[in-house]
Amino acid sequence: MKPSEYPVELPLHKINSGKVREIYDAGDGNILIITSDRLSAFDVIMNDPIPGKGIVLNRMSLFWFDRFAERVPNALLERDPARMDCLRGVDEGTLEALKDRTVLMKKAQVFPVECIVRGYIIGSGWKDYQKTGAICGISLPDGLRMADQLSEPIFTPSTKAEEGHDENISFDNVVELIGGERAETLREYALTLYSQAAEYAREQGIIIADTKFEFGLLGGEVVLIDEVLTPDSSRFWPADKVMPGNSPPSYDKQIVRDWLETSEWDKTPPPPKLPEEIIEKTSAAYREIFEKLTGDVL
Repeated sequence: MKPSEYPVELPLHKINSGKVREIYDAGDGNILIITSDRLSAFDVIMNDPIPGKGIVLNRMSLFWFDRFAERVPNALLERDPARMDCLRGVDEGTLEALKDRTVLMKKAQVFPVECIVRGYIIGSGWKDYQKTGAICGISLPDGLRMADQLSEPIFTPSTKAEEGHDENISFDNVVELIGGERAETLREYALTLYSQAAEYAREQGIIIADTKFEFGLLGGEVVLIDEVLTPDSSRFWPADKVMPGNSPPSYDKQIVRDWLETSEWDKTPPPPKLPEEIIEKTSAAYREIFEKLTGDVL
């Protein structure tokens, strides 16, 4: 897998530089999104990139976009930098650096809601359940254990925070934010996509414990945007290592989080330097889940 070659200089106006992605105005109502190898933990961007992480995130999203295209429309226009009009005249070295980590998307009006679906009880959902017996206002049976499978997936939305942490909200809150009809559409799309993906992943020996989707409005139509079912937006577990009552191992940046928890870092910038072993293990975890779910080799 080629190493991280971002950042690059582009003759485009940069709209936003996020924790992982760089977003540019591509003209004609379109945006260019570049997925870097940056990794954030505890809302702090690490100084050490994870080689190949951006390629994994981008190519996994494209895999799911293609798989879901007939069920839910999306905003994708082009995946090959060499065929993007906004990059005409850019040198071949830069185009090569952007390959497999860049997409051209139609610019949609983003809904201010993270569409989270949970099939298992873990993370913030587990914490809410312990306190209230419910998640996002959805009451759950007594006696559930950490990592238990729910009787059916649940839609547990959250806010989209510009800074800090997102906050769990109820479905009624979503209705207040975007209206009843669109709220119903987001819930239906999110639950359908999760269920289809979870069934497919289970056949590959992987459990999707939970995931988040983002949707936008484009020409009056609700479309799927941003990353889809990646290790940054989902919790993937090896099916043969899930033991309710314990937190299963996962294919994501948990390796980095666990190491940081053992360090003396106080979770404020600047972050500590990551050991090479942790970087390599994290890169391997991202690569492994990509290959298991897509069948492609990086």
